[in-house]
Amino acid sequence: MEETFKIVALWLSLAVGATILANHLRISIALVEICVGAVAGTVVVALGKGDLLSSNAEWLRFLASTGAVLLTFLAGAELDPYVLRTKLKEVSVVGLVGFFAPFFGCAGIAYYVLGWTLQASLLCGIALSTTSMAVVYAVMLETGLNKTEFGKGVLGACFVNDLGTVIALGLIFAPFTYKTLIFIIVSAIVIIFLPIATRFITHLYAFRTAAIRTKWLLLILFGLGALSIWSGSEAVLPAYIAGMVMAGGAAKDTFWVRRVRTLTVGFLTPFYFLRAGMLVSLPAVVSGPVVFIILLAGKVFSKIFGLFPFISLFRRERNERWYYTLLMSTGLTFGTISALFGFTHNIITQQQYSFLVLAVIASAVFPTLIANAAFLPRHLIPKAPTEEIEMLGLGMAKPSIPEIEEEGPDEE
Repeated sequence: MEETFKIVALWLSLAVGATILANHLRISIALVEICVGAVAGTVVVALGKGDLLSSNAEWLRFLASTGAVLLTFLAGAELDPYVLRTKLKEVSVVGLVGFFAPFFGCAGIAYYVLGWTLQASLLCGIALSTTSMAVVYAVMLETGLNKTEFGKGVLGACFVNDLGTVIALGLIFAPFTYKTLIFIIVSAIVIIFLPIATRFITHLYAFRTAAIRTKWLLLILFGLGALSIWSGSEAVLPAYIAGMVMAGGAAKDTFWVRRVRTLTVGFLTPFYFLRAGMLVSLPAVVSGPVVFIILLAGKVFSKIFGLFPFISLFRRERNERWYYTLLMSTGLTFGTISALFGFTHNIITQQQYSFLVLAVIASAVFPTLIANAAFLPRHLIPKAPTEEIEMLGLGMAKPSIPEIEEEGPDEE
């Protein structure tokens, strides 16, 4: 037990350092955690201390997986249901094109240009087809565009794009057996009745029984996760759908969502992103930088050439079209989740995994920087600036006063 506490303290020291660094650099905490993990993993291997961080220990893998599941749930819960109802055509078209264009483009590049196997190429297409809801939402909050019709459309398209990634990962790589059928049926029943059951439990027991909604949420997510793994799929797949159906209730209960987010981002996701970075082989990337450049260019340009004509159907102003397109070209959370899924299931090698993760990280940085520097639609920004950039999912925050946890009702 003493050794476990030492290892956890070491990991959390890396997480705290990554948070401080992200605060000064003003970029996503998740991105910095992956980079810190990659550097830390490379250093301990170079020093001959490969077991120092115990990155493959079963308990640590469990913490990392739990972080990914809760993070995926929160990504779905952040969706504004109003967006899908009022801008259904726009978010559907842009979201689906945003998935299929890089999926086919990057899979084709991996298969025909890089000579990867068919399975590895399909995994590459999935990993590079994502859009980072976390990065986009952080940008929306910082500029105030999240309150506008334009920003809500971008966020809705991000959701549809990532939903396509989640479904493709399950359909292509999960073996379809009787277990899969049981998983689909049970998950559908649970997810359909989840909002009703949650409202019932909240009405009867919330604000009187300690943290019952959080316990209920964890029960559902772990139960569906166990069923998903049993069927040969991935635990994060049902979590996204569960978050989506809970989005309406989550939007009405910001105190509860804030506490779940604090647990997830404050303790669990650092293990996931640091470990994802530690699995990156920097020497392998250094030895073949051309592959990394090809993958990054394939993702960004397939997104741009695929999305721009369709976005032009809904946005006429030049900056709006380019800003929309470049934000949809970002990637982070689901890209790393997909790449890690492929590596842990022996679909791709560690070298291929390293190329994919670094391409995903770079796609979270460069399109965002270009969009904000050259194409920010200032005419859409609300006149009253937002007072606080709040961290939602994996966004980055720098409040003007020390952040204090808000106290809600007596429940949690």
